[in-house]
Amino acid sequence: MTTLAPHRRGPAAVKAAGPRRRLTGLIAALAALLALLVLSVMIGSTTIPPSTVWDALFHSSADLDQFAIRDYRLPRTVVGLVVGVAFGISGALIQALTRNPLADPGVLGVNAGASFAVTVAVGLLGIRDMQGYMWFAFAGALAVTFMVLALGSTRRGRSPAVMVLAGVCVGAVLGGAREALQLTDPDAFDAMRSWNAGSISGRPLDVVWPILPFVAAALVLAFAVSGPLNSMALGDDMAVAQGARLARTRILAIVAVTLLAGGATAIAGPIGFVGLMVPHVARWITGPHQRWILAYSILLAPSLLLASDILGRIVVAPGELPVGIVTAFVGAPVLIAMARRSKASAL
Repeated sequence: MTTLAPHRRGPAAVKAAGPRRRLTGLIAALAALLALLVLSVMIGSTTIPPSTVWDALFHSSADLDQFAIRDYRLPRTVVGLVVGVAFGISGALIQALTRNPLADPGVLGVNAGASFAVTVAVGLLGIRDMQGYMWFAFAGALAVTFMVLALGSTRRGRSPAVMVLAGVCVGAVLGGAREALQLTDPDAFDAMRSWNAGSISGRPLDVVWPILPFVAAALVLAFAVSGPLNSMALGDDMAVAQGARLARTRILAIVAVTLLAGGATAIAGPIGFVGLMVPHVARWITGPHQRWILAYSILLAPSLLLASDILGRIVVAPGELPVGIVTAFVGAPVLIAMARRSKASAL
């Protein structure tokens, strides 16, 4: 069984292991996120100056630019913030739980499970509102998580390579089944086209409120299991010797991943690679300290998602690319590079 071994970290990670460096990096990540939040509200088919953004938030009027900010860009930015946090934390938890640096909700098929379940709810059961089909997203994410963990288990423990292969296969099968369902009734699924590509455009704030309590609860669970996950990185025997309760930790981590990945997919569709890239960046900065990795992921994941969304508005202006396509263009080469590394199987 592979372990998260401190001696395998690179020189940059070792150098960045001091608390002062971590705190400085965290402040810089917060500043970058705040800047991207502002840019996300400003940039679109037309660029709106900061003064108009300020007036729209604190001195509202019937101005068209203010209307666009309040009704379209601000909700889009909030959705990007929540979805980015959810995917980033779920990716960090999956990588720690499986000790697999190639794991994230997209690669392991968790997003595909959630999106397939939502497709069933919408297409076969006629459920159209978020509060109805989010439960299907949670169920689909949970089912695939357990399936991939089971398929990835061998006599020597869980194999990172086998889990990635199982996740890709399960995701491909569910993706094909989802497409087949959508072809049976194209009119019913017409409104889900942008959702299938992974998009935060056109989502009102009303879609966030039903998911927000679950995301908040999952964040609490994530930080609650961060200590035991650090112990489990040294191996199950060492974790038990240090007092970690393995079954409880795994169950709580899986529940958190389900709530985060399922909720984010219900809002924005199956956006991949955010949960894969961000925990790695956080680990390079902080070293193998789960609480710090989670803290960085909370800031870096929405930053990546918002930056990708802004890029998608610019590259084909006046049209837009869904954010899921942009993250795929960025994430696919990263995944290939990571898979080719000689020590890719160890965190």
